Amino acid sequence: MGATNTPGTPSWLGAVNDRAGLAVLLDHGPLTRNRICELVGVSKPTASQMMSRLLQAGFIEEQGTLAGSAGRAAVVYAARVDRRVGVALDLDAFELRATVVDAAGTERPVVRLPLPYDPTARSAVEEVRRAIDEASAAAGTEATAVRTVCLGIPGYVDPGASGELFSETLPGWPVRHLRSILESDLGRTVLIENDVNLAALAEREGGAAAGHDVFALLWLGNGVGASFDVAGDLHRGSFGGAGEIGFLPISSEANAIDPAARSVQDLVGGRAVALLSRRHGIEADGFHAARAALAAPDADDARRRVFDDLAERVAHIALPVIATLDPRLVVLAGPTADLGGPEFATPVGAGCPRLSRWYPEVVATAVHGDAVLRGARSLLANRVREELLDSVAAVARG
Repeated sequence: MGATNTPGTPSWLGAVNDRAGLAVLLDHGPLTRNRICELVGVSKPTASQMMSRLLQAGFIEEQGTLAGSAGRAAVVYAARVDRRVGVALDLDAFELRATVVDAAGTERPVVRLPLPYDPTARSAVEEVRRAIDEASAAAGTEATAVRTVCLGIPGYVDPGASGELFSETLPGWPVRHLRSILESDLGRTVLIENDVNLAALAEREGGAAAGHDVFALLWLGNGVGASFDVAGDLHRGSFGGAGEIGFLPISSEANAIDPAARSVQDLVGGRAVALLSRRHGIEADGFHAARAALAAPDADDARRRVFDDLAERVAHIALPVIATLDPRLVVLAGPTADLGGPEFATPVGAGCPRLSRWYPEVVATAVHGDAVLRGARSLLANRVREELLDSVAAVARG
């Protein structure tokens, strides 16, 4: 008859100890048995039993020896993070970016895959499957070890029974039951998260919002969105669409700035940035071309004029967000804000109290590059870690 895992039994205590032993190896890297004893708070015989079980089950491996004070070499143990991994993905209308994520949060290569412009050539399942395969190959891990996928999308999925997808930049993807379709065809757990929410997660963990209890993030790029973080919890809303401010109509004062604009997206989105760039002498076709031209070293004067004009607009569209959450901090993120930097955030911050009663600190993002992918990595690393630690209980059975 097999051993049970009833609390208080040797099997249960062994599982608890094994989980703690693997956790310290994930947190601290390779360790000797004596150091594991100190960190977990167990005796040397108990630590030896833990290491033996974890070695036998393949959760850890020996990584050489370390000379001891008495001249005796001590075995160094390390967690194996290749047996259960995930893949974090971030995609827009033109490109998919993906990387393998393990329980220790190890930095892995990022693969970038162009996406078809023709909606009839698109396939959610095949695009995600290809991302898993190519990210695994780049990381030197097996695609079969991928148990969970975290997908950051420009939009959101309604948590209701239909699982409706709301996105204008994923042509050819299923608009109903996206998660269940992906999970069924891929045979893996799939997490789908709004891209701006993931950027906020990255900002809290290693960016401008670190150490703040409450903050709002304004995403300024081809699309416009917001994210609300309260004490480390993202507010997604009852239907998953919290922060979809691009659809909001603008005030009469904001409309006076640009009479052709009707929505937040019209006023500060990608098309608005392209039009402002053209107004100030940058001849570029579309948002991505305008942003690239503005980033050029010889475009300093034009870039300053464009962002001076844009700052007044962003101050207007920030007001509904500020009035709703009343945050002490607002972070400007996304491709446009990243290009503008602190010199752009300063006049936006000055505009808020001039236009309203609120006076939050407005700062530029400190997460440059793949902010959405970094947030997806962070979210997934915690998930993979918990899955790996939960699976340790099995070594104490039988």
